[in-house]
Amino acid sequence: MTKTKPNIIIRTIRTVLYIILLLNIFILGSGKWYLYKTIIYNLPNIDDNKIFDQRMIPAGTPVEFPIGTDYCKASMPSSLNQTLERLQSVAFLVIKDDSLRYEKYWDGYDKNSYSNSFSMAKTVVSILVGIAIEEGKIKSVDEKVGDYLPQFHDGLGAQMTIKHLLTMSSGTNWYESYSNPLSVTTEAYYGSNIPKLVANMKVVDQPGKYFKYLSGNTLILAAVLEKATGMNISDYASQKLWKPMGAANAAQWSVDKKDGEEKAYCCFFSNARDFARIGQLYLHKGNWNGKQLVSEDYVNNSIKPANLLDEATNAPIDHYGYSWWLINRNGHQVFYARGILGQYVFVIPDKKIVAVRLGKKRGAKDGKYSYDDISTYLDGILEMYP
Repeated sequence: MTKTKPNIIIRTIRTVLYIILLLNIFILGSGKWYLYKTIIYNLPNIDDNKIFDQRMIPAGTPVEFPIGTDYCKASMPSSLNQTLERLQSVAFLVIKDDSLRYEKYWDGYDKNSYSNSFSMAKTVVSILVGIAIEEGKIKSVDEKVGDYLPQFHDGLGAQMTIKHLLTMSSGTNWYESYSNPLSVTTEAYYGSNIPKLVANMKVVDQPGKYFKYLSGNTLILAAVLEKATGMNISDYASQKLWKPMGAANAAQWSVDKKDGEEKAYCCFFSNARDFARIGQLYLHKGNWNGKQLVSEDYVNNSIKPANLLDEATNAPIDHYGYSWWLINRNGHQVFYARGILGQYVFVIPDKKIVAVRLGKKRGAKDGKYSYDDISTYLDGILEMYP
């Protein structure tokens, strides 16, 4: 027995070493160097600005939100509080009637703490497209993507418009998977060559018919914005959005390598108060303190359902606009930005409410495109501020 045990240990060690050797041979042979980073860090985190190169998005003169006379006096429903704590929230705030009415932070985070937006960054890119249209840098959402990127001049690619990218109906061959380490989405997150991934994209299905959520669409939009404006999207965001909105802190956007390309579909880092400005801007139809940053027409089209079909059921969809998610909650029309770990900017127009939740986990699926924490947050907010 004493001999057998060491033999088992030796065989186990050999097996592990053999697996490691095979894994290294695969990574080196395939050129998928990003897998090393994937293995080391395993899962995306709200603090991943510490492991990626960042491009700064400078703020200008900060303009703080007015503090409501009832600041933090509303009673939070127990169901809301329990969900916020169970899902490891780090920030929660509510703005109503343009003043800050409630905020709470956890786990050492505060009003200045950076947190990953994940796919809320797609909404930021959508806003930048609207600004570029307002400035005349882009003609309209119906402009062909091929006018900016020659790879989409031919075939089905020639039919793809900016609107198709905004509404997730491009028909491209991007493989959207967060659990598969070999997916292009994982490579976009941990890899170092965004332009190569965009160059490999092709339109394989009829654009403008089916809703299919693909992060690659936003990478193409970022490439279009760079061509149209002559600026990287971080500098454009700073000049045309972050500074005009009076953000309190500089933001950060992860890039694929030092001085590289932004991971436009994710990885815009900011704090709860400054994220709330995005919702405030659209609550006021693109107007910020008297200055129209985005046209009212673009905003209105952004927050209404795209005229698309669900790919699986062939039924019309009503949950997505121009990179904004849409929901009707107990008679309240709500539009919101969201990220994969339950990052949310909710806008409830009829109540003049903007709310932000940031954290480390989201709820369980309660539909193909929705999660049960969303209803808990909205119900709790509306109970606090009826």
